[in-house]
Amino acid sequence: MGEILVGTASWTDKTLLKSGWYPPDVTTPEERLRYYTRLFPLVEVDSTYYATPAQETARLWAERSPPGFTFDVKAFSLLTGHPTRPAALPKDLRVEMAPGKKNLYVQDLDPAVVEQVWERFVSALLPLWEADKLGAVLFQFPRWFPISRRNKHYILECKRRCDPLRISVEFRNRTWMTEENQAETLDFLRSYAIPYVCLDMPQGHPCSIPPVVAATADLEIVRFHGHSDKWTSSDIYERFGYLYSPEELKEWTPKLCELAGQTSTTHVLMNNCYRDYAQTNARQLADLLRSMPSCQVRQAAE
Repeated sequence: MGEILVGTASWTDKTLLKSGWYPPDVTTPEERLRYYTRLFPLVEVDSTYYATPAQETARLWAERSPPGFTFDVKAFSLLTGHPTRPAALPKDLRVEMAPGKKNLYVQDLDPAVVEQVWERFVSALLPLWEADKLGAVLFQFPRWFPISRRNKHYILECKRRCDPLRISVEFRNRTWMTEENQAETLDFLRSYAIPYVCLDMPQGHPCSIPPVVAATADLEIVRFHGHSDKWTSSDIYERFGYLYSPEELKEWTPKLCELAGQTSTTHVLMNNCYRDYAQTNARQLADLLRSMPSCQVRQAAE
């Protein structure tokens, strides 16, 4: 039976800071991270999706967290095929945009610039890897990334470019997990030991992925996005502002325990980031999992 780590996506969301979850005397970035790590053994870094991090920042994360703490890190938007603001690139790699164009994609850049983005992104995270505190780099692909030979090759390219860092894959295009393609998708990931990111999310949308629980590597990841009825909203807090009920979480506990039985480690991340919703649900889910006699749930460092 593998170990389960439960945490949240982000510990610095602005609505979380305003919610009162942190004690009044916890006010600096260092104090917030240290406080968070006393309650959870795992966190997902989402800021790296919006801009490549500085290596010094990753070094500080490693220094300010206790032994055994784990960071999952979201891949930079440019590397996953999402639109990216030119200002998100390092200053020396920025390019002039055509009039009226606000975002850029990989194909808009010189291959040498793309190569530099990859190298800098990976090297920035090495302090976490060297401290044995990096779980996986999450490649969340967009809804316009369907199942295809070309896109499978790109996933393998991401795996190669990130070495020695480990990657995980989250899909938002339903073709990967239709009844016809599900086995092919999971077999592909399994053959390269790439963790498939299982999802709990609203259904009935073009980007909806069914809540399939499957192990494709010795590390598995499950992300909870909530069930907001405003999933298509442009307001991120309307999309993810969903508080799970204890009953909803309880339905997931046997599935998570079964998944843990097929892996060495399972990461469970609450991504319903609005106020303290994610932190509240993560504590509730961890307690429910600990009540299951077959589950091994890692405690946070005291």
